[in-house]
Amino acid sequence: MKYSIQALGIFTCHFLTILLSVSLYSQEWQTPLVKGYGEIKYFDQAAQQPDPKSEYKLIFDIKSDQLKNGVNKSLWIIARTMNLLHVGKVPPANVKIVAAIHGEASYIVLEDISYKEKFGKLNPNLDLIEKLEEQGVSIFICLQALASRKISFNDIHPSVTQAISAIAVVTNYQLKGYKLMPI
Repeated sequence: MKYSIQALGIFTCHFLTILLSVSLYSQEWQTPLVKGYGEIKYFDQAAQQPDPKSEYKLIFDIKSDQLKNGVNKSLWIIARTMNLLHVGKVPPANVKIVAAIHGEASYIVLEDISYKEKFGKLNPNLDLIEKLEEQGVSIFICLQALASRKISFNDIHPSVTQAISAIAVVTNYQLKGYKLMPI
């Protein structure tokens, strides 16, 4: 009898472990706020969760042209951040995100015509940029980066704000209490 109870306990423990593992891996990827970008899986049992009472003031320094799922990886990470904060029930008023774009990433803000002239296809980032801006993300382009790449102001998507430099954007927002996000 003693061994039967032990065996039942061991079986139950293994069964629950398997059940938990299956539920973790069977969950579908989702994009609840920024539709189509920044896929997440939400785990309500995770020890660290977004705090709905906190204000998230984040700045992303975007300089890489690396891709993730066909768009700029850094923009994709911003979408993921927003999706995670959303499922964590952080109110939109408590989420303030800024992107400072420069360096090789500068081309991601080109209008379709200019992007197609340079790369032979339409700009895959514009849909994501528009969706991020709809959710309140402020997107800045460094004019120093544009000048060094001989990109005209007229070639930039109209919703992107021009800044004297990415350095100015990053430092100004850090002075306002924004946290620089590593990407």
